[in-house]
Amino acid sequence: MDQAEAAPGQPSPRQRARFRYKVRGSNPTPKAGRNLPAAIGVGLAMLFAVLGGLMFLPLGFVLVTTGFVVMGVWEIFRALEARGTTLPIIPVMTGTIALPLAAYFGGVESLLFTMLLSSAAVMLWRSIESAAGAPRSIFAGVFTLAWVPFLISFAILPLHATAGQTPIGLWPGGVAPEGAWQIATMLLLVVSNDTFGYLVGSIFGKHPMAPKISPKKSWEGFAGSVGGAMLIGILACILFLDKPWWAGVVLAVGMVAAATAGDLAESMIKRELGVKDMSSVLPGHGGVMDRLDSIVFASPVAFVLFALLAGA
Repeated sequence: MDQAEAAPGQPSPRQRARFRYKVRGSNPTPKAGRNLPAAIGVGLAMLFAVLGGLMFLPLGFVLVTTGFVVMGVWEIFRALEARGTTLPIIPVMTGTIALPLAAYFGGVESLLFTMLLSSAAVMLWRSIESAAGAPRSIFAGVFTLAWVPFLISFAILPLHATAGQTPIGLWPGGVAPEGAWQIATMLLLVVSNDTFGYLVGSIFGKHPMAPKISPKKSWEGFAGSVGGAMLIGILACILFLDKPWWAGVVLAVGMVAAATAGDLAESMIKRELGVKDMSSVLPGHGGVMDRLDSIVFASPVAFVLFALLAGA
């Protein structure tokens, strides 16, 4: 039988090719590997929920942030367990919840003390169990605490000054304090880094930035991240931070560098663990840690930059 012909009742090769073309054309996942409509919808919903809590209910923002961090740490726990490393989950989760609350109610000193106490609890908890795999388990526990809840707690520290005065409701006069605007700016810059980098990289990306770590991240996308973040940073400084325009450029460059480093760091960890995403709980995004990876590195950098720009 001719190859161009098909058996009775079977589609011809040309029909099969046409069907495959239609399937590919209807796939909402572009070449960058993300379901764009789902990613945009979930991203906007998360952003508005977080910013709404930040502006109207500061303690609610802290609790929502803590909830996301708990979910992220749980994803890390499951990924490590699949590779044979068991986290001391009880002291790690206790520290994960305590660290953001310590930053909100106690400030920097309380955050550092809670991190030290949580690390000691991990070592003590693991020391009373079997010695097999203890060093790896302790290292993984302390590393997880330092990587996620400790670093992301720097995003909560700007709210500490007003924590005791206005734990709930709008601030006096309906005006948010400077700390809330700083956090909002940091989040907007991280989102703009991801959004502009994705859009520019998916269209113009040709030169991989770190092909062995994250093959889809390109230098063209990085340039798009910097340009888009600069625009958002300048507007933020002029509209509600009361800072000179050049401060927006400094913040944008710092946030893009930190967010990109955080993204690459998580990509290295996922590659080591042999997983593509930490989970699939967020449509179009993957797991919670796949969204927090940029923020955990950006939070301490933003805290330092805002401190340095305090007199600008």
